[in-house]
Amino acid sequence: MAIEAPAARPANPRFSSGPCAKIPQFQLDLLADAALGRSHRAAVGKEKLKAAIETTREILGVPADYKIGIVPASDTGAVEMAMWSMLGARPATMVAWESFGAGWVTDVVKQLKIEAEVKTADYGDIVDLADVDFDTDVVFTWNGTTSGVRVPNGDAIPADRAGLTICDATSAAFAQDLPWDKLDVVTFSWQKVMGGEAAHGMLILSPRAVERLESYTPAWPMPKIFRLTKGGKLIDGIFKGETINTPSMLAVEDYLVALDWAKSVGGLKGLMGRADANAKVIWDFCETRDWIANLANDPATRSNTSVCLKFTDDRIKDGATFAKAVAKRLEAEGVALDIGAYRDAPAGLRIWCGATVETADLEALMPWLEWAFEAEIAAQ
Repeated sequence: MAIEAPAARPANPRFSSGPCAKIPQFQLDLLADAALGRSHRAAVGKEKLKAAIETTREILGVPADYKIGIVPASDTGAVEMAMWSMLGARPATMVAWESFGAGWVTDVVKQLKIEAEVKTADYGDIVDLADVDFDTDVVFTWNGTTSGVRVPNGDAIPADRAGLTICDATSAAFAQDLPWDKLDVVTFSWQKVMGGEAAHGMLILSPRAVERLESYTPAWPMPKIFRLTKGGKLIDGIFKGETINTPSMLAVEDYLVALDWAKSVGGLKGLMGRADANAKVIWDFCETRDWIANLANDPATRSNTSVCLKFTDDRIKDGATFAKAVAKRLEAEGVALDIGAYRDAPAGLRIWCGATVETADLEALMPWLEWAFEAEIAAQ
C-alpha cells in the first residue's frame, strides 16, 4: 500500500550545511550596488571591505582591540594561515571530534611536523576541554559541522593561559555566543550562518595573537598568501580591508546585504534565537520518535546549526544505504536538498538550522522526514 505524502511543503527546501540557505526573500537585485568592474583598492572597494569588517565587529561583539581581516580560501584558508604563521613557538595540543578538526590535526602533525598532543573523540562525543593543557597552543573547532557537536561554553579555558587558542568557528559564528576573552584566533566563512557566497574567510586576532605574530618567525617558508607580517610587524592594512588577494566584490556585497538583514532581526541575539528555534523543531521531533536520534550524545553539546541525525530502527538492514535512500527520496520530492551526512561521518542526515532558515520550513519538513523513513522501510 502506498504511503500518503504530506500535503504541506517547505517553501525553501535548501537545508545544505554549506553553502547554506541565502537570507529570507533573497533576490539578486539586492546586490545592485556591488562595486563590479572596480578595483578593490579604489575608494569604493576599500569602503565596502571596511564596512564588512566593522559590521562584523558590531554584530558579533568583537572587542575593539581585536583585529578582523578578510582572507582568501574560505575558513580553511583562515585556519591554515593562523596555524602556519603562529604554531611552532611552543608545544601544541590538537583537539578533534569530527572531520574538519581531524584535518587540522593532519596539517600540524604531518605537514608542519610540530610537537603536538592529539586528543580526539568519536562522532557524537566531545573531548573534555578540562583535560587540555592551555599552556600549549590549542587548535579546535567550536562547532563540529560534520558531527553536530559543539563546545557548550568557554569555562574550561583559563584566562591566564600561556598558549594561544586557535578556534575554527565557521558554523558557530552568528549562531552561538563566542567568549572572545577565551579565544585568541577565531575563523569563519561567509557561506555558513550568514548564507553568503563562498571562497572568503574571516580571521580575527586577539592582542596576544598579534604579539605572537610580531615576536615569532616560523622555521618553514611562508607562502605569500599566508604572510601576515612584514619586517616583524603586523601588516595592518589586511585588517582594514586591504586584502592579500583580489576579493569578489559581488561576494562582498552579498555579505554586506546579509549583515544588514542580521541587524534587522535583532543582531546576534536575534540570529541565535532563530537558530535555537530551528534546532528545537528537530530535537522535539526526535524525542517523540524511536527510530531517529540526535548524533550528539550529550544534549548540552548539541549544535543549533548543523543538526546531525542517526537512524536507530532495528529493521534497517544497511545504515548507509538506507540513509542515502531517505535523502534521495526527499530530494526527488523537492522538499529537502543536500541533507545527507558528511562523507566521513556516520550514516545519517545533516539538516542545517542556521539563522537564514525559516522555522516554518523545518516544521513542514518533519512530516516528510517521517514519510520518507516509512517509505524506505517498506521498500527494503
